[in-house]
Amino acid sequence: MSRKPYVPSGYAWTSSAYPARQWRRLVAVAGVTLFALILLLGYLSPFGYMVATAFKDRQMMAKPNAPLWPAVEATYTYTGPELQVKLGSRTYRVVPGKTYPLYRVPTEEGIRNLALVIKRRKESYFIDPQRPEQGLIRWQGNWRKLQPVWQFRPKWENFVKAWHEINFPRLLRNTFAIAVIGAIGTLISSTLVAYGFARFRFPGRNVLFIILIGTIILPGQVTLVPTYAFFARIGWVGTWLPLTVPHFFANAYNVFLLRQFFLAIPRELDEAAMIDGAGPFRILWSIVLPQAWPALVTVFLFHFMWAWNDYFYPYIYLSTRPDLQPISVGIYTYNAMYFSQPHMIQATALMGLVVPVVIFFLAQRAFMRGVIFTGVEK
Repeated sequence: MSRKPYVPSGYAWTSSAYPARQWRRLVAVAGVTLFALILLLGYLSPFGYMVATAFKDRQMMAKPNAPLWPAVEATYTYTGPELQVKLGSRTYRVVPGKTYPLYRVPTEEGIRNLALVIKRRKESYFIDPQRPEQGLIRWQGNWRKLQPVWQFRPKWENFVKAWHEINFPRLLRNTFAIAVIGAIGTLISSTLVAYGFARFRFPGRNVLFIILIGTIILPGQVTLVPTYAFFARIGWVGTWLPLTVPHFFANAYNVFLLRQFFLAIPRELDEAAMIDGAGPFRILWSIVLPQAWPALVTVFLFHFMWAWNDYFYPYIYLSTRPDLQPISVGIYTYNAMYFSQPHMIQATALMGLVVPVVIFFLAQRAFMRGVIFTGVEK
Protein backbone atom coordinates (compact mmCIF):
# COMPACT_ATOMS: atom_id res chain seq x y z
CA MET A 1 0.00 0.00 0.00
CA SER A 2 1.59 3.30 -1.17
CA ARG A 3 1.72 6.19 1.22
CA LYS A 4 1.36 9.85 0.22
CA PRO A 5 4.26 12.16 1.13
CA TYR A 6 3.90 14.29 4.20
CA VAL A 7 2.60 17.76 3.44
CA PRO A 8 2.61 20.45 6.16
CA SER A 9 -0.68 22.06 7.01
CA GLY A 10 -1.53 25.07 4.90
CA TYR A 11 0.71 23.98 2.02
CA ALA A 12 -0.79 22.90 -1.31
CA TRP A 13 1.19 20.06 -2.88
CA THR A 14 1.98 20.62 -6.57
CA SER A 15 4.63 18.24 -7.83
CA SER A 16 5.10 19.90 -11.20
CA ALA A 17 4.67 23.61 -10.40
CA TYR A 18 8.19 24.27 -9.13
CA PRO A 19 10.07 22.56 -12.01
CA ALA A 20 7.82 24.31 -14.53
CA ARG A 21 8.64 27.69 -13.03
CA GLN A 22 12.34 26.86 -13.15
CA TRP A 23 12.12 25.88 -16.80
CA ARG A 24 10.24 29.05 -17.72
CA ARG A 25 12.82 31.15 -15.91
CA LEU A 26 15.67 29.30 -17.59
CA VAL A 27 14.13 29.77 -21.03
CA ALA A 28 13.55 33.48 -20.37
CA VAL A 29 17.13 34.02 -19.19
CA ALA A 30 18.52 32.05 -22.14
CA GLY A 31 16.38 34.04 -24.60
CA VAL A 32 17.47 37.39 -23.20
CA THR A 33 21.12 36.28 -23.16
CA LEU A 34 20.92 35.04 -26.74
CA PHE A 35 19.30 38.28 -27.87
CA ALA A 36 22.02 40.31 -26.10
CA LEU A 37 24.75 38.22 -27.72
CA ILE A 38 23.21 38.72 -31.17
CA LEU A 39 23.10 42.48 -30.62
CA LEU A 40 26.69 42.44 -29.33
CA LEU A 41 27.92 40.49 -32.35
CA GLY A 42 26.10 42.82 -34.71
CA TYR A 43 27.55 45.86 -32.96
CA LEU A 44 31.11 44.51 -32.91
CA SER A 45 31.11 43.00 -36.40
CA PRO A 46 32.38 46.22 -38.09
CA PHE A 47 35.19 46.40 -35.54
CA GLY A 48 36.08 42.75 -36.18
CA TYR A 49 36.14 43.38 -39.92
CA MET A 50 38.41 46.39 -39.39
CA VAL A 51 40.86 44.38 -37.27
CA ALA A 52 40.93 41.49 -39.75
CA THR A 53 41.39 43.79 -42.75
CA ALA A 54 44.20 45.72 -41.04
CA PHE A 55 46.35 42.58 -41.01
CA LYS A 56 45.86 41.73 -44.70
CA ASP A 57 47.59 42.79 -47.91
CA ARG A 58 46.36 43.39 -51.46
CA GLN A 59 46.72 39.75 -52.48
CA MET A 60 44.64 38.58 -49.52
CA MET A 61 41.97 41.14 -50.34
CA ALA A 62 41.91 40.06 -54.01
CA LYS A 63 41.37 36.33 -53.31
CA PRO A 64 37.67 35.58 -53.98
CA ASN A 65 37.42 32.57 -51.63
CA ALA A 66 39.77 33.81 -48.92
CA PRO A 67 38.60 33.62 -45.29
CA LEU A 68 37.74 36.70 -43.28
CA TRP A 69 40.87 36.39 -41.16
CA PRO A 70 44.31 37.23 -42.66
CA ALA A 71 45.53 34.08 -44.37
CA VAL A 72 47.57 32.90 -47.35
CA GLU A 73 47.35 29.68 -49.31
CA ALA A 74 49.55 27.09 -47.62
CA THR A 75 52.36 25.51 -49.66
CA TYR A 76 54.73 22.57 -49.34
CA THR A 77 58.33 22.38 -50.54
CA TYR A 78 59.15 18.89 -51.81
CA THR A 79 62.42 17.48 -50.46
CA GLY A 80 62.34 13.91 -51.73
CA PRO A 81 63.90 12.36 -54.83
CA GLU A 82 62.89 13.45 -58.30
CA LEU A 83 59.77 11.68 -59.57
CA GLN A 84 58.69 11.16 -63.18
CA VAL A 85 55.27 10.20 -64.49
CA LYS A 86 54.47 9.64 -68.15
CA LEU A 87 50.84 10.37 -68.97
CA GLY A 88 50.08 9.96 -72.63
CA SER A 89 52.72 11.66 -74.70
CA ARG A 90 53.85 13.99 -71.90
CA THR A 91 56.26 13.34 -69.06
CA TYR A 92 55.70 15.13 -65.73
CA ARG A 93 58.50 15.67 -63.23
CA VAL A 94 58.32 16.41 -59.52
CA VAL A 95 61.50 18.31 -58.72
CA PRO A 96 62.97 18.52 -55.20
CA GLY A 97 63.06 22.05 -53.79
CA LYS A 98 59.97 23.17 -55.72
CA THR A 99 56.98 24.58 -53.86
CA TYR A 100 53.50 23.13 -54.44
CA PRO A 101 50.10 24.34 -53.16
CA LEU A 102 48.17 22.40 -50.52
CA TYR A 103 44.53 21.38 -50.98
CA ARG A 104 41.92 19.63 -48.87
CA VAL A 105 41.46 16.35 -50.74
CA PRO A 106 38.68 13.85 -49.90
CA THR A 107 40.10 10.31 -49.73
CA GLU A 108 39.09 6.95 -48.29
CA GLU A 109 40.82 7.94 -45.06
CA GLY A 110 38.89 11.21 -44.89
CA ILE A 111 39.83 14.74 -45.89
CA ARG A 112 43.61 15.16 -46.04
CA ASN A 113 45.88 18.12 -46.75
CA LEU A 114 47.86 17.09 -49.81
CA ALA A 115 50.29 18.93 -52.10
CA LEU A 116 49.16 19.17 -55.73
CA VAL A 117 52.18 18.31 -57.88
CA ILE A 118 50.58 17.34 -61.21
CA LYS A 119 47.48 19.16 -62.45
CA ARG A 120 45.16 17.48 -64.97
CA ARG A 121 41.55 17.95 -65.92
CA LYS A 122 40.10 14.57 -64.86
CA GLU A 123 42.81 13.22 -62.58
CA SER A 124 45.62 14.75 -60.59
CA TYR A 125 48.56 13.59 -58.52
CA PHE A 126 49.34 14.63 -54.97
CA ILE A 127 52.03 14.10 -52.35
CA ASP A 128 51.36 13.74 -48.65
CA PRO A 129 53.60 16.30 -46.84
CA GLN A 130 53.53 14.10 -43.73
CA ARG A 131 54.62 10.97 -45.63
CA PRO A 132 56.42 12.04 -48.80
CA GLU A 133 58.16 8.65 -49.05
CA GLN A 134 54.88 7.08 -50.16
CA GLY A 135 55.30 8.78 -53.53
CA LEU A 136 52.54 10.07 -55.79
CA ILE A 137 48.88 9.73 -54.86
CA ARG A 138 46.46 9.50 -57.75
CA TRP A 139 43.11 11.24 -57.32
CA GLN A 140 40.18 11.16 -59.71
CA GLY A 141 38.37 14.47 -60.20
CA ASN A 142 38.79 18.10 -61.13
CA TRP A 143 41.36 19.73 -58.85
CA ARG A 144 39.80 23.16 -59.39
CA LYS A 145 36.85 22.15 -57.19
CA LEU A 146 39.10 21.48 -54.21
CA GLN A 147 39.41 23.94 -51.34
CA PRO A 148 42.92 25.30 -50.69
CA VAL A 149 44.50 25.05 -47.26
CA TRP A 150 44.69 28.48 -45.63
CA GLN A 151 47.49 29.45 -43.27
CA PHE A 152 47.11 32.26 -40.74
CA ARG A 153 49.68 34.96 -41.56
CA PRO A 154 49.02 38.54 -40.34
CA LYS A 155 50.85 41.38 -42.08
CA TRP A 156 52.46 43.33 -39.26
CA GLU A 157 54.38 45.38 -41.79
CA ASN A 158 51.18 47.33 -42.56
CA PHE A 159 51.50 49.10 -39.23
CA VAL A 160 55.22 49.70 -39.64
CA LYS A 161 54.63 51.23 -43.06
CA ALA A 162 51.82 53.48 -41.82
CA TRP A 163 53.84 54.48 -38.74
CA HIS A 164 56.67 55.88 -40.85
CA GLU A 165 54.69 57.24 -43.80
CA ILE A 166 52.34 59.48 -41.85
CA ASN A 167 54.85 60.33 -39.08
CA PHE A 168 52.70 58.77 -36.39
CA PRO A 169 54.81 59.98 -33.42
CA ARG A 170 54.24 63.60 -34.49
CA LEU A 171 50.49 63.03 -34.84
CA LEU A 172 50.34 61.41 -31.41
CA ARG A 173 52.26 64.29 -29.85
CA ASN A 174 49.96 66.89 -31.41
CA THR A 175 46.82 64.99 -30.47
CA PHE A 176 47.91 64.43 -26.87
CA ALA A 177 48.81 68.11 -26.51
CA ILE A 178 45.48 69.36 -27.88
CA ALA A 179 43.42 66.81 -25.94
CA VAL A 180 45.21 67.14 -22.60
CA ILE A 181 45.39 70.96 -22.63
CA GLY A 182 41.72 71.21 -23.56
CA ALA A 183 40.73 68.59 -20.96
CA ILE A 184 42.59 70.44 -18.21
CA GLY A 185 40.95 73.71 -19.23
CA THR A 186 37.42 72.32 -19.34
CA LEU A 187 37.99 70.47 -16.05
CA ILE A 188 39.09 73.62 -14.20
CA SER A 189 36.46 75.93 -15.65
CA SER A 190 33.57 73.46 -15.48
CA THR A 191 34.42 72.58 -11.88
CA LEU A 192 34.33 76.21 -10.79
CA VAL A 193 31.06 76.95 -12.61
CA ALA A 194 29.39 73.76 -11.38
CA TYR A 195 30.52 74.47 -7.81
CA GLY A 196 28.96 77.92 -8.01
CA PHE A 197 25.62 76.57 -9.27
CA ALA A 198 25.58 73.73 -6.71
CA ARG A 199 26.64 75.54 -3.54
CA PHE A 200 25.89 79.28 -3.87
CA ARG A 201 22.51 80.99 -3.88
CA PHE A 202 22.31 84.19 -5.92
CA PRO A 203 19.57 86.00 -7.85
CA GLY A 204 18.78 84.48 -11.24
CA ARG A 205 20.70 81.26 -10.56
CA ASN A 206 18.05 78.96 -12.04
CA VAL A 207 17.54 81.21 -15.07
CA LEU A 208 21.26 81.32 -15.80
CA PHE A 209 21.52 77.56 -15.42
CA ILE A 210 18.63 77.01 -17.85
CA ILE A 211 20.27 79.35 -20.37
CA LEU A 212 23.55 77.47 -19.95
CA ILE A 213 21.87 74.10 -20.52
CA GLY A 214 20.04 75.56 -23.52
CA THR A 215 23.35 76.11 -25.29
CA ILE A 216 23.69 72.34 -25.60
CA ILE A 217 21.07 72.25 -28.34
CA LEU A 218 22.72 75.11 -30.22
CA PRO A 219 24.32 73.61 -33.37
CA GLY A 220 28.00 74.31 -33.85
CA GLN A 221 27.40 75.29 -37.46
CA VAL A 222 25.50 78.37 -36.28
CA THR A 223 28.53 79.87 -34.56
CA LEU A 224 31.15 78.47 -36.95
CA VAL A 225 31.45 81.44 -39.32
CA PRO A 226 31.56 84.26 -36.74
CA THR A 227 33.92 82.23 -34.54
CA TYR A 228 36.28 81.57 -37.43
CA ALA A 229 36.16 85.24 -38.48
CA PHE A 230 37.02 86.31 -34.92
CA PHE A 231 39.94 83.86 -34.62
CA ALA A 232 41.22 84.88 -38.06
CA ARG A 233 41.06 88.56 -37.09
CA ILE A 234 43.19 88.05 -33.97
CA GLY A 235 45.65 85.76 -35.81
CA TRP A 236 44.84 82.44 -34.13
CA VAL A 237 44.17 80.47 -37.34
CA GLY A 238 47.01 78.03 -37.96
CA THR A 239 47.69 77.52 -34.23
CA TRP A 240 46.36 75.32 -31.42
CA LEU A 241 44.76 78.31 -29.66
CA PRO A 242 41.25 77.97 -31.23
CA LEU A 243 41.25 74.29 -30.22
CA THR A 244 42.37 74.78 -26.61
CA VAL A 245 41.58 78.27 -25.26
CA PRO A 246 37.74 78.10 -25.65
CA HIS A 247 37.67 75.07 -23.35
CA PHE A 248 38.92 77.23 -20.48
CA PHE A 249 35.48 78.88 -20.44
CA ALA A 250 33.47 75.81 -19.32
CA ASN A 251 31.11 73.55 -21.20
CA ALA A 252 27.40 73.21 -20.52
CA TYR A 253 27.39 69.41 -20.67
CA ASN A 254 30.33 69.03 -18.29
CA VAL A 255 28.94 71.68 -15.95
CA PHE A 256 25.69 69.75 -15.74
CA LEU A 257 27.48 66.47 -14.90
CA LEU A 258 29.63 68.04 -12.19
CA ARG A 259 26.75 70.02 -10.70
CA GLN A 260 24.67 66.86 -10.34
CA PHE A 261 27.54 65.14 -8.55
CA PHE A 262 28.22 68.11 -6.28
CA LEU A 263 24.55 68.20 -5.26
CA ALA A 264 24.86 64.58 -4.10
CA ILE A 265 27.58 65.55 -1.59
CA PRO A 266 25.98 66.43 1.79
CA ARG A 267 26.03 70.10 2.73
CA GLU A 268 26.75 69.13 6.34
CA LEU A 269 30.37 68.60 5.33
CA ASP A 270 30.56 72.18 4.05
CA GLU A 271 29.02 73.52 7.25
CA ALA A 272 31.47 71.56 9.39
CA ALA A 273 34.36 72.97 7.36
CA MET A 274 32.94 76.51 7.72
CA ILE A 275 32.87 76.10 11.50
CA ASP A 276 36.58 75.29 11.35
CA GLY A 277 37.15 78.49 9.39
CA ALA A 278 37.41 77.10 5.85
CA GLY A 279 36.47 79.39 2.98
CA PRO A 280 34.66 78.47 -0.28
CA PHE A 281 37.82 77.56 -2.19
CA ARG A 282 39.20 75.54 0.73
CA ILE A 283 35.91 73.65 0.92
CA LEU A 284 36.07 72.98 -2.80
CA TRP A 285 39.68 71.78 -2.63
CA SER A 286 39.54 69.77 0.60
CA ILE A 287 35.91 68.58 0.80
CA VAL A 288 34.21 68.52 -2.58
CA LEU A 289 36.95 67.54 -5.04
CA PRO A 290 38.26 64.50 -3.08
CA GLN A 291 34.76 63.05 -3.11
CA ALA A 292 34.04 64.01 -6.71
CA TRP A 293 37.02 62.30 -8.38
CA PRO A 294 34.78 59.83 -10.31
CA ALA A 295 32.92 62.75 -11.89
CA LEU A 296 36.19 64.57 -12.59
CA VAL A 297 37.61 61.49 -14.30
CA THR A 298 34.41 61.17 -16.32
CA VAL A 299 34.59 64.77 -17.52
CA PHE A 300 38.27 64.38 -18.37
CA LEU A 301 37.62 61.21 -20.37
CA PHE A 302 34.61 62.71 -22.16
CA HIS A 303 36.63 65.66 -23.38
CA PHE A 304 39.72 63.58 -24.14
CA MET A 305 37.73 61.18 -26.31
CA TRP A 306 35.96 64.04 -28.04
CA ALA A 307 39.21 65.89 -28.75
CA TRP A 308 40.89 62.68 -29.92
CA ASN A 309 38.16 61.96 -32.47
CA ASP A 310 37.44 65.57 -33.49
CA TYR A 311 38.19 66.13 -37.16
CA PHE A 312 36.08 69.07 -38.27
CA TYR A 313 37.55 71.90 -36.19
CA PRO A 314 41.23 70.82 -36.44
CA TYR A 315 40.84 70.55 -40.20
CA ILE A 316 39.40 74.07 -40.42
CA TYR A 317 42.00 75.78 -38.27
CA LEU A 318 45.07 73.62 -39.12
CA SER A 319 44.55 72.79 -42.79
CA THR A 320 47.63 74.84 -43.72
CA ARG A 321 49.82 73.48 -40.90
CA PRO A 322 50.50 69.75 -41.37
CA ASP A 323 53.11 69.89 -38.60
CA LEU A 324 50.40 70.81 -36.04
CA GLN A 325 47.58 68.54 -37.23
CA PRO A 326 46.22 65.86 -34.87
CA ILE A 327 45.77 62.21 -35.64
CA SER A 328 42.23 62.54 -37.02
CA VAL A 329 43.31 64.91 -39.80
CA GLY A 330 46.51 62.94 -40.48
CA ILE A 331 44.64 59.66 -40.85
CA TYR A 332 42.07 61.25 -43.15
CA THR A 333 44.83 62.65 -45.38
CA TYR A 334 46.57 59.27 -45.43
CA ASN A 335 43.33 57.47 -46.29
CA ALA A 336 42.81 59.82 -49.23
CA MET A 337 46.22 58.78 -50.55
CA TYR A 338 45.52 55.03 -50.11
CA PHE A 339 41.84 54.93 -51.06
CA SER A 340 42.50 51.87 -53.26
CA GLN A 341 44.19 49.95 -50.41
CA PRO A 342 41.58 49.29 -47.71
CA HIS A 343 44.00 47.24 -45.62
CA MET A 344 46.23 50.31 -45.10
CA ILE A 345 43.22 52.48 -44.28
CA GLN A 346 42.04 50.02 -41.64
CA ALA A 347 45.57 49.67 -40.26
CA THR A 348 45.87 53.41 -39.64
CA ALA A 349 42.36 53.55 -38.16
CA LEU A 350 43.22 50.72 -35.78
CA MET A 351 46.41 52.48 -34.72
CA GLY A 352 44.44 55.62 -33.93
CA LEU A 353 41.92 53.60 -31.92
CA VAL A 354 44.38 51.89 -29.59
CA VAL A 355 45.08 54.79 -27.23
CA PRO A 356 41.42 55.76 -26.48
CA VAL A 357 40.46 52.12 -25.91
CA VAL A 358 43.38 51.53 -23.53
CA ILE A 359 42.64 54.73 -21.58
CA PHE A 360 38.95 53.85 -21.32
CA PHE A 361 39.62 50.35 -19.96
CA LEU A 362 42.19 51.63 -17.46
CA ALA A 363 39.71 54.20 -16.10
CA GLN A 364 36.58 52.12 -16.64
CA ARG A 365 35.65 51.77 -12.97
CA ALA A 366 35.90 55.49 -12.21
CA PHE A 367 34.19 56.35 -15.50
CA MET A 368 31.16 54.12 -14.86
CA ARG A 369 30.91 55.28 -11.27
CA GLY A 370 30.95 58.92 -12.35
CA VAL A 371 28.30 58.38 -15.02
CA ILE A 372 25.99 56.65 -12.54
CA PHE A 373 26.29 59.14 -9.70
CA THR A 374 26.07 62.27 -11.83
CA GLY A 375 22.42 61.43 -12.47
CA VAL A 376 21.58 61.22 -8.75
CA GLU A 377 20.45 64.37 -6.99
CA LYS A 378 20.19 64.38 -3.22
